[in-house]
Amino acid sequence: MLRNGNSFWSAMPPVTKNLIIINVIIWIAMIVLPASTTGKILDIGGLHYWKGNDFHVAQLFTYMFMHDTGSIAHLFFNMFTLFMFGITLERVLGGPRYLFYYITCGIGAAIIQEFTWMLTAENMAIKILSNAYGVGFPEMADAINRVDMGFTVGSVGESLQTFYNHYLVTIGASGAIYGVLLAFGMLFPNRPLYLMFIPIPIKAKWMVIGYGIIELGLGISSATDGIAHFAHLGGMIFGVLLILYWKHQGVIRRNDFY
Repeated sequence: MLRNGNSFWSAMPPVTKNLIIINVIIWIAMIVLPASTTGKILDIGGLHYWKGNDFHVAQLFTYMFMHDTGSIAHLFFNMFTLFMFGITLERVLGGPRYLFYYITCGIGAAIIQEFTWMLTAENMAIKILSNAYGVGFPEMADAINRVDMGFTVGSVGESLQTFYNHYLVTIGASGAIYGVLLAFGMLFPNRPLYLMFIPIPIKAKWMVIGYGIIELGLGISSATDGIAHFAHLGGMIFGVLLILYWKHQGVIRRNDFY
């Protein structure tokens, strides 16, 4: 129970609270603003593939504060998870270190997503453009390779840029959120947690491992489902590296948590 008339909201740690506020404000703004303006915001702030004309480095940071306006689910589940686990992490890590961790995981997720696109974008482009132009896979692959080498092959170059700029775009705080989940699982491995529709407690460490396995499986098997599964894994990868580094440096001591 809170004393002195303080509300739960006012007692929430400032970093977690302000992260939620910023994400909600941006989401509402993208809904109420004209569609043309929202499109420009996505072009500027959404994470684009580095080969696309619309990419710039700041997107590695800005994309994590934008969410799908077609449904509240994307925003709600990210902010709910941040609320459930971020409060505890901020209190034990401290505001500045927690904010650094959150941003690092978000940027790390973006970097992993860029590498994923590097490995998959060309084949995706070849399949889509070969159908659009009515040519075979080998012919389109050759045309795209010539574009990459600086040659102009009809309108393929423009079509390729359109594909990069409009198909290879991701937004959302999920990468940073998966980093938050990872940190909670590492710092409180034996804390019992309850998942929706499963009335059996699961230790935090097993929940985190389970989420990681699921994301890896979905990333391999569902490359075109529109969800950046490898970005989620990227947030977890950068998170575990940072937590291990802090433990090695003595910033986080094993006996501080349970």
